[in-house]
Amino acid sequence: MNPLTQSKNTTIPPILIALTLACFALSPQARAVCQQGCETNRNTFLGNDALIDNTTGHENTAVGAEAMGHNDTGFWNTAVGSSALQHNNVGIGNTAVGFRALWINNRSDNGSSTAVGANALGNNTGVRNTALGANAGVDLTDGVYNIDIGADVVGVAGESNTIRIGNQGTQIATFIAGISGTPISGGVPVGVNAIGQLGINPSAARYKEAIQPMDKASEAILALKPVTFRYKKKFDPEGIPQFGLVAEEVEKVNPDLVARDAQGKLYTVRYDAVNAMLLNEFLKEHAKVEQLKKNFESKIAEQQKQIEALTAGLQRVSAQLELSKSAPETVLNNR
Repeated sequence: MNPLTQSKNTTIPPILIALTLACFALSPQARAVCQQGCETNRNTFLGNDALIDNTTGHENTAVGAEAMGHNDTGFWNTAVGSSALQHNNVGIGNTAVGFRALWINNRSDNGSSTAVGANALGNNTGVRNTALGANAGVDLTDGVYNIDIGADVVGVAGESNTIRIGNQGTQIATFIAGISGTPISGGVPVGVNAIGQLGINPSAARYKEAIQPMDKASEAILALKPVTFRYKKKFDPEGIPQFGLVAEEVEKVNPDLVARDAQGKLYTVRYDAVNAMLLNEFLKEHAKVEQLKKNFESKIAEQQKQIEALTAGLQRVSAQLELSKSAPETVLNNR
């Protein structure tokens, strides 16, 4: 149907048309302009109010309604998606793909952030953050050098220098190629805590407090019962023979030697702590052996002195006997 006619094909009066156009001109939506083109500053734009406030910003690409709508002097930015980088004003070198990706990004030094996914880094005011997935990094604010990967890996406001991949409880298995079978040197064991954070247990004194000798605390391991076993087939289809401890049995001996998962369920044995206790017990036994050795050597030395004294005494007695034998012979010869 012709937009300028009614359902009965009655022509709309010109005055009504004029009033209608006037109402559109005065409405809040009148500003929306579906524009497209390329500027002398090498900007490229397509969409309602895309890059509409730009002044001296150059070499930007904005595709989508209000994409980079408030950009002023920012340059080298790419925004693809409705409201992507909408409030970016002077930021440099940002890339946003998806609805409201890098939506705020309005700090004076914003730059070099990359967001792919609806609302990814939507509240970002930081620098050099990277997010991949719907809502990825959406809770990040002024943090820097963060990487959030996965849908709804929202990050934490204000954190910096943090990598988050997946969500605890959602992703239940991790496979990373290029690690198994790859030899390295100089590495240290990596651990994971109950909330999925990777790290290394530090040994430097600056990380510790209440340091004291282990003493008799390590004697608990003498009650442990090492076992051989195989993991259930769903965990290890090959059924490789294993050697270790049963966490439930270890907990009875010393609850501090076991670890629990995020739900508080008993999960594994702290073998690093067991090894430290083994070392302490070894050193205690070694000290006992060394003391026995010293005692034995002392007794040997004492016995050696006694033997030497007895030998010297025997030598004196022998000499006296020789003198006593030679004395009568001398008297007889003098006659």
